[in-house]
Amino acid sequence: MAFVRRKGNAYYLVHNVRQRGKVKQLHLARLGERPRITDDVMRQVNRTYPFVDVNWTELREQVNNRIELFDSKSAYVRKLIATLRTLNLDLADLFPPLLDVSEAPATGHELVTQLRLLHSTVGVKLDQFDRAPHRAVMAERNFR
Repeated sequence: MAFVRRKGNAYYLVHNVRQRGKVKQLHLARLGERPRITDDVMRQVNRTYPFVDVNWTELREQVNNRIELFDSKSAYVRKLIATLRTLNLDLADLFPPLLDVSEAPATGHELVTQLRLLHSTVGVKLDQFDRAPHRAVMAERNFR
């Protein structure tokens, strides 16, 4: 049975196999610093290791419960806040004329597409926080 294992700062999907009486870990997929089991990961593992029995529902539930957003001192929360601060600073330095100077118009188009996606994702998340009455901190502040 496959399971998620942390090694250093990264998470891996692994499976134990017995070879010549010894147990070896077979690394099925690297899930990154924040483990996510996407459809692409599932397809890749099923294609590469068709004989490995994987309970995807249980693994996804295990991965979703692993992130410690409730603990403000967790490494994940600290990294998320730092990443958001850096992203805000990077976006503040980005000006539309820089996209016109770019030699690759596809890069500018992709950047604008990703910014629109980010805008809609942030809007959805802010609406979720606004509608969360059980959060005392959220009720006192207006995020807009």
